[in-house]
Amino acid sequence: MTSPAATVTAPVADAPAATAPRNALLDSLMPLLVDVGVPLASYYALKAAGLGTFAALAWSSVLPAVRTVWGVAGRRRLNGLAALIVTVNVVSLLTSLVVGDPRLMLAKDSGVSSIIGLVILVTALKGQPMMTAGVRPWLVKGDAAKDAAWQRLAAGSAAFRRAEIRFSAVWGAALLGECVLRAVGAYTLPVETMVWLGTVVMVATLVFAFLLSGRVGAVPMERMIAGEAGAGKTADTAR
Repeated sequence: MTSPAATVTAPVADAPAATAPRNALLDSLMPLLVDVGVPLASYYALKAAGLGTFAALAWSSVLPAVRTVWGVAGRRRLNGLAALIVTVNVVSLLTSLVVGDPRLMLAKDSGVSSIIGLVILVTALKGQPMMTAGVRPWLVKGDAAKDAAWQRLAAGSAAFRRAEIRFSAVWGAALLGECVLRAVGAYTLPVETMVWLGTVVMVATLVFAFLLSGRVGAVPMERMIAGEAGAGKTADTAR
């Protein structure tokens, strides 16, 4: 299947947010549908067509990997998080193909999550949160005043920096926890069970990380940005 990090945390550039809420929702859901729904459906379709377990797992993992690389190539810009995800996905996929073990094929996704989660967590603890590349466009929404407010807060607000770090730390810890669960399941449960259960664990991890990181990181940051942007507009008007 595919790693949750590749699904939700692989923005390759600081692009403006979608202009309409419906477009923003579709943009958010489409990677999830492609990276989770398509591999799961294709696995069972390939199995029904007569392919073995390993072959079905291998072929069902190709599309998400191609989509990630294509997304990077299409934008022609690569940030640190996107580069990490592409590299780890390609290396883990090639390794599992060489070994030819269906359990390793399942466990590779937990390996991807663990490496990405660890790097995200380390960068957060060092005060250089990697998830900033993804959360910033989401919070400023292409608004110049909010973007300027972000820059001022990032440079001078300790509270804002703590919220930014908490946001990344939650995602890093969640991905590490997901890694442990899926790795244990890959070698203790039947392969057929882990094909769908791994997806359940992935989606649950995404939902948990999204809700918790929003509560402790994104929401406080959004409030501070709105307040700072409002203060900046008031100051400009006074002049």
